[in-house]
Amino acid sequence: MPGEALIRLALLVTAAFLGGALNAAAGGGTFLTLPALMLVGVPPVAANATSNLVLLPGYFASIWGFREDLHAGNTGILVWMSLASLIGGATGAVLLLLTSNHAFRMVVPWLMLAATLLFAGGPRLMSSLHRHRPVGRFPMLTGVFLVSIYGGYFNGGLGIILLALLGLLGYSDINVMNGIKNLLSAILTAVAVALYAWGGTLVWSGGISMMFAAILGGYAGARLARRLPARGLRYGVVAIGLMTSGFFFLY
Repeated sequence: MPGEALIRLALLVTAAFLGGALNAAAGGGTFLTLPALMLVGVPPVAANATSNLVLLPGYFASIWGFREDLHAGNTGILVWMSLASLIGGATGAVLLLLTSNHAFRMVVPWLMLAATLLFAGGPRLMSSLHRHRPVGRFPMLTGVFLVSIYGGYFNGGLGIILLALLGLLGYSDINVMNGIKNLLSAILTAVAVALYAWGGTLVWSGGISMMFAAILGGYAGARLARRLPARGLRYGVVAIGLMTSGFFFLY
């Protein structure tokens, strides 16, 4: 393998591993995988779609990592939330397929920045939400549907938005919330990736290696999330998000 191609593959695999770990632990994996794919020359819409493909196995691996906590969730509401995420993810994927590369390239820096700022304000947002009475089932499912549209379209910062919604529902155990977040993320991303494949938007070159790396990262991130200080992890993700946003504004 030529040296330049080896460097590109190493960049993509590293981004996929770290992205899978970040998604499992707190979210923000897109901050790494999307710019890595664009740096090696993948067009913006295809890079975004392929980024979701790469991170999808990591979501499933992280579900297994949080398996003990996921069983503590309400099975009945989880079924309805899963359905809402499925429909929302499909809607967002269709919207992405209808977006031109130029239009998506123009909006990506703002999406990245907004996701980073939301992620940075996550603890305060969660604290505020837990002081309010949990919302009913219909508003919650509506929220899951709308957030899943965003996830099917872009995915960056999806984790903290889902955690906020779970806070509204009345969940307080962060490990249970992370398990449910990863379940919903996996569902909406799976249907989105299926539609991306149908639309011919995915780039498979190097994708298999990235997917294996994301699986390892997703499981490792889920297990390490129980031991790492949440504040330090969040600061790291915010720093990555700000650097990535700056890169896209200048790129």
